[in-house]
Formats: sequence, structure tokens, C-alpha cells
Amino acid sequence: MAVQYRKLTENDLETFIEMRICQLREEGATEEIDLKPALLDYYKRHMADGTFVSWLAVDGEKIVGTSGMSFVEKPPYFSCPSGKIGLLSSMYTADEYRRQGIAKALLTRVVEEARAYGCGCVQITASDMGVLLYTDFGFVKNGNFMQYKF
Repeated sequence: MAVQYRKLTENDLETFIEMRICQLREEGATEEIDLKPALLDYYKRHMADGTFVSWLAVDGEKIVGTSGMSFVEKPPYFSCPSGKIGLLSSMYTADEYRRQGIAKALLTRVVEEARAYGCGCVQITASDMGVLLYTDFGFVKNGNFMQYKF
């Protein structure tokens, strides 16, 4: 069966969260807490208010690829005069479905969602595996990204 694409619904959240955790593990994250309740809360709230959207790749009933876009707003700046930013996350494709163009198809859909929302840019912290996908798509590295943890 050919892979189809559709938007995430609340009924998909359990599988979506499992795939998000698989993605984080692959990227080398250390599991210090049970992240499932916090993820479920986040996705439910932000799907409801329209500040999170996801496209899925499905093979029959099976979800084989995920994407996510969170919309945030900060004061406008020269390279993003709207101040609206798309934060790309949850880009994941099941092992046996990789290298078939699924990630690019999902990325195209969520970037279009960001454009339609009025975002002036899309940002991501890319895994080593994803860098080529994003640079081929047109993303440019920003060596100044920093984070402060509490």
C-alpha cells in the first residue's frame, strides 16, 4: 500500500508520543523522567488552540512518519518582521520507511502550515541525521544558538 499523508488527531496521540520518544532516544537523550504525561498535556493544549500542527505519514492504519510545528511569537526583528516563528519538531520516520522521501514530504507540509500561519521563519535544532534533509530543503545553520537550562 502506498504511504498517505494526513493531519494528526487526538486519537493518534498515544502512537505519536511513542514515536517522539523513539526520536529523542535516537538523538541520544537520557531518560530521567516519564515524559509521556507532559507531552500529552502539551499536544492536547496546543492542538486545541491552533499553536501546534502535525502531519503524519501512514501506511494503511500504521503511522510510519511524524512531523510537528509549534507556533510561537516574539518581538519582531529584522530577519523575522512578523515575530511569528515556527519551531519544527518531531520529525521521525520508522526505520523500514527511511530513504523514501517521507521526511521531505512531511517537512514540506509543516513548513507550508507555518507559512499559512504567518510565520516569518522556521527554526529547528537538527540531529546529525537530519542536517542534510534540512540544508537540502533550504535551512541555513545558525552557529549562535545557545540554551540556558534550569
